[in-house]
Amino acid sequence: MRKTISVAAATALLVGAIGAVPATAQDDQVLIGYSAPDLVGAQLQIQQGMVDGGAAKGWETQTVTSNGDANLQLEQIRDYLALGVDAIVNVPEDSAGVCVAVAEAQAAGIPFYTIDRAPTGCAINMTVLSDNFLAGQQSGEAVVAWLTEKYGEPKGKVLEITGNMGQNVAQLRGGGFHDIVDQHEGIEVITKIGDWKAEQGVDIVRDVASAEDLDGIYMHSDCVYTPGTLATLDELGLLVPRDQEGHIHLSGVDACLQALNAIRDGFSDQASNQPIPDFGVVAADFIEIELNGGVIEPQTIEQEGALWSPARIEDSEIGPQLFLSTTSVGADNVDDPRLWGNVEAAAAAEGE
Repeated sequence: MRKTISVAAATALLVGAIGAVPATAQDDQVLIGYSAPDLVGAQLQIQQGMVDGGAAKGWETQTVTSNGDANLQLEQIRDYLALGVDAIVNVPEDSAGVCVAVAEAQAAGIPFYTIDRAPTGCAINMTVLSDNFLAGQQSGEAVVAWLTEKYGEPKGKVLEITGNMGQNVAQLRGGGFHDIVDQHEGIEVITKIGDWKAEQGVDIVRDVASAEDLDGIYMHSDCVYTPGTLATLDELGLLVPRDQEGHIHLSGVDACLQALNAIRDGFSDQASNQPIPDFGVVAADFIEIELNGGVIEPQTIEQEGALWSPARIEDSEIGPQLFLSTTSVGADNVDDPRLWGNVEAAAAAEGE
């Protein structure tokens, strides 16, 4: 039976159940080896959450970036293993390829966690990520509702710009979207591979919008694709406010500042918010549980006031997965200060 418990209570119960903290955690500073694709936008906030979450526990977090190179990421993780870090925390460049590093970490007795993207084909200690399937569903529900309002029934033509389909996160965002829209035979989805590359998204929008009468565009990452999509639609004379005839419905996953501003400006419609600032902080709580000898079990986790709540931990063939809830954002809630794009903007304003 699934349990419902707060993060704090889960930590207290598990640590209390196993007794004393191991000598390495008591006497030596815990060292986390953090490996990320880059430190831009969402990835910077994820890394900062991990650093902050670890620092609150007295840990040190070292960070390396691989800049799109899966082979480089593997070598960087090997360096961490040689250093003897207490745990690896990774945002995989390649969900399948990371399993080589996982096997080597397990052979060295070093726990392995991923954030934001899950591995495929190997089991790790835990994955912390948004419920990307739910995020895709939320965007799908938004476009179905809009098409139904426009035509009196769910029909129309929608462009889907994907991420890297070799990555679990893109697969889930696409899967959730299609779980909703494919229920309606009148909706045609034109799927194009964007690979998380802004310039590729621009080419896709230009080519497809020039040749097809589009009703909507769904972006696997509104952070990556929103600026180029808006500029390209404007270039083609197709950028129309959402309250006017001829508007092309825009939706996507992330809810970064560019996407939120596009909703505020009246040109975009929906974004599925990832609780990006919380990823690393929540991950640190569960890493601490395992470093202290505890076990991560399936459960529902609730935290009052957190956009990611309720979250759930599920056992899977790749190990425990912690799914943080996403939030569908539109004109009615775009100014919520907890949305990660607004968090990012507030942090930037404080730094000025």
